[in-house]
Amino acid sequence: MPSGDVLVLIDEGGRVVEWGRPAEELLGWSAEEAVGRSVTALMREAAADGERKSDRFSDAAAVLVKPVLQGTSVMWHVLAAGDALSGQDGAILKAVFAHSPVGLHVLDSQLRVVRMSTATGGLHDAPVGHLLGKHFTEACELADPEEEAAVAQRVLESGVPVVNRIVRHIKAPGQPTRRIHSVSYFRLEDSHGDVVGLVASTVDVTERENAQNRLALLDAVRTRVGHRLSVMDVCRELVEAVVPAFAGIADVEVIEDVVGGEDPPLVPVHPEVPLRRAAFEGRISGHPVGVFRPLPVGVFCPPPAGTPFSDVLCDLRPRLVSIEEDSSWLAADPARAEVIRQSGAHSLIVAPLALRDHALGVVSFYRHQQQDPFEEEDVAVASAVCAHAALCIDNARQFMREWIIARTVQRRLLPQPPAAHATVEVSPLHLPAPEGGGAWYDAIALPGARTALIVGDVAGQGIAAAITMGLLRTAVHTLAALDLQPDELLARLSDTTARLVAARATLPLMDPLSREPLTADCIIAIYDPVELTCTIARAGLPEPVTVFPDGTSADLPVPPGPPLAETGNAPFPATTVDLREGSTLVMGTAALADEVLAPSGLLRPLLDGAGTAPLPDLCDDIAHALAGDHRAGETLMLLARTKALPQDRVLTLPLPADPEAAPIARAAARRQLAAWGVDEETAFTTELIVSELVGNAVRYGAPPLQLRLIFERMLTCEVSDAATSAPQVKHARTIDETGRGLFIIASLAAEWGTRYQTQGKTVWAEQPTRGAAAKRPE
Repeated sequence: MPSGDVLVLIDEGGRVVEWGRPAEELLGWSAEEAVGRSVTALMREAAADGERKSDRFSDAAAVLVKPVLQGTSVMWHVLAAGDALSGQDGAILKAVFAHSPVGLHVLDSQLRVVRMSTATGGLHDAPVGHLLGKHFTEACELADPEEEAAVAQRVLESGVPVVNRIVRHIKAPGQPTRRIHSVSYFRLEDSHGDVVGLVASTVDVTERENAQNRLALLDAVRTRVGHRLSVMDVCRELVEAVVPAFAGIADVEVIEDVVGGEDPPLVPVHPEVPLRRAAFEGRISGHPVGVFRPLPVGVFCPPPAGTPFSDVLCDLRPRLVSIEEDSSWLAADPARAEVIRQSGAHSLIVAPLALRDHALGVVSFYRHQQQDPFEEEDVAVASAVCAHAALCIDNARQFMREWIIARTVQRRLLPQPPAAHATVEVSPLHLPAPEGGGAWYDAIALPGARTALIVGDVAGQGIAAAITMGLLRTAVHTLAALDLQPDELLARLSDTTARLVAARATLPLMDPLSREPLTADCIIAIYDPVELTCTIARAGLPEPVTVFPDGTSADLPVPPGPPLAETGNAPFPATTVDLREGSTLVMGTAALADEVLAPSGLLRPLLDGAGTAPLPDLCDDIAHALAGDHRAGETLMLLARTKALPQDRVLTLPLPADPEAAPIARAAARRQLAAWGVDEETAFTTELIVSELVGNAVRYGAPPLQLRLIFERMLTCEVSDAATSAPQVKHARTIDETGRGLFIIASLAAEWGTRYQTQGKTVWAEQPTRGAAAKRPE
């Protein structure tokens, strides 16, 4: 066989990648049989079948095995050396060890160096000859010698090669950075199969690994930074992404106006513009507890003039700074100087957070102890990291501004503070969603000492949801003034919502609001302190709960209604339940359905045991229990504890359905007003109103008739009859003798109206009580 014929090409894993025709003739396996198989397995099979192939092996010529570098991988080339190999063996091996770009270590069975290539020797200040005989971990100055010795020992014992293992060295004196090598281990055996040592091949991949690490860092920053919509949270994500992958310490300072959602200033930044430390992260391995004290987050930290930090805010140019003990700027910034001293920081990059000549802040990256100093390539990496972070911070800033506006709008639209009511105690619990929302509540005083209790929720977030909430809340107040029943009120509110949906559908396609569906839910309960009843209707929100004075609770059987503005004209069925004095009505948004309002909810026991507990304390307990939960939607709950109107504040009188009804009603009213201590002017007006209301009921109504006087925050006169006809105000002519009744009532009363029941109606009129202030109910 001619010298130089290619027999086999073996990769670093010991597997055949090429099998030449001379190898087929010499060893008997075809290329299809050999390629992809382990050389070790082939040799064992050859040894087991040695007698059969002895004639072939007897003719085998000597071979030459030499390493070949392909890219960053080492391949082993097996060549036919012919009869001349014995004479050329020494020269070839000498050339390989002298000129191969791949570093070679030949180790004995004790892992001591017996031979090293010139490329390997270039890694050390000491000559190659001085390293022979040393354990290879000592000769190579490895960062983790124990682990590497264990890997080599496993290869020595098992014979299984280890290829392309990334190994880091300690930084030698005079070297700017520590070196990184790709190392492969192969076991050496003599002609009898005895283990004689290892061959370790090394390729310097420092630049490749550093480049890959920089790309991995940028990918991690793009993946991990920007998920949250708070400026402080985004800065926290930034420092967590770069420490310790890029720096040992990262310090982020943001201009205060940016934290509050305001526009960032133009460059150069005025020295008096305040900065706030938004995030700080530092990790120093091997330091005892308490040695390193991080800089406090959330405090103002104006950068002193003449420091790299203030310089960056003037020209937005990143800076690579070598930290020396005599650096003049350290004296101007004692806080940072102390951190640098404690951490042993020796290299610093200061990079701006900026967008289009507007400065958002500055980021400081420190390296310390055994970390390599920053290089010029790292400045470009830091700039790219800060550019992405600046975009995320600006997005969070804009969201923060919108969130502040939305929260302000929502807060201004809610009752401030909740109005006091004589017959019901109200306590709201409002936990805003991080993105803002459209939940609201109301407690509206109605005629006859009644109170309308309302909880509503507009789906969505931001300013659009808050404005829609304000529109619906205004509509509720307008409709409540008509003294409608809860089911009728919800039906009209649904019509109002449908008109808003139709108006939104006409917006231009480029308007983001046109693509957002409008969905709203509402529940309305009207409490009557005279009858001790509560009429409830709901549109989409969870079933309400009542807590009795003895601490027991029950779900109120209120049939569900559709969400507001839902097509189909489904009704909003109302339910009237008895609600004795001291009961607590609980209504809330969907976010509370499973945890608080459901019978099996984890927080339902907080309601069950709060029969007489102060309502604000109960709200606090539920708020603390809900803290930290990630709920879908805004959390709003309204608690209302009922009170009965004292019996001596109500006069109820049945009336005959004939002309005698008016005199009887006036006389009874006169006596009751005197007992209440009402002033003469109000008493006279009340008698006139009673006379006109009763006269209209006798003339146009149907029996039975009833008069009711209620003395609470207002003096209310109510006359009920069984007719369903609607009263109308008429403007009678001068010569007319009738037709002025409601016109007179509208002129004398502060408010008047009509309320319809299942059978009949009630016409009422209210007057302010100027007298008997001391005798009014508390």
